[in-house]
Amino acid sequence: MAKEINVVLKITIPAGKATPAPPIGPTLAPYGISTQDFCMQFNEKTKEDNGILTPVLLTIYEDRSFSFILKTPPTSELIRRALGIKKGSGQPNLTKVGTLTKAQVKEIVKIKEPDLNTTDFEQAAKIIEGTARQMGVEVEK
Repeated sequence: MAKEINVVLKITIPAGKATPAPPIGPTLAPYGISTQDFCMQFNEKTKEDNGILTPVLLTIYEDRSFSFILKTPPTSELIRRALGIKKGSGQPNLTKVGTLTKAQVKEIVKIKEPDLNTTDFEQAAKIIEGTARQMGVEVEK
């Protein structure tokens, strides 16, 4: 018989840097799970990605046990890291902060592919390029 689910949380944590301190501890404390156990397991699974924001789908069961699924980093995070910028443009239609090459788009599509709602490479590239344009990043044609 399957365990009864109490709650499913979606939280974003820097890879390899989870601690029971805020914001993770106060988020998990009301559900009675061990924040230390969660942090240790999360850090073990994400130690190679060091610092990349990682969305986590955390399922907490009635018996206070938990399981979690790691998702791919947000597209904006991958674009920022590919270009080495701190943030996107405040005025994306007027101020450009960088240029994304086709090779960089291809790499981002490879990383994001499991979480995108398409299996077609060209459509996936258009999704990535659209996010880049919203950030004030030009895309090579």
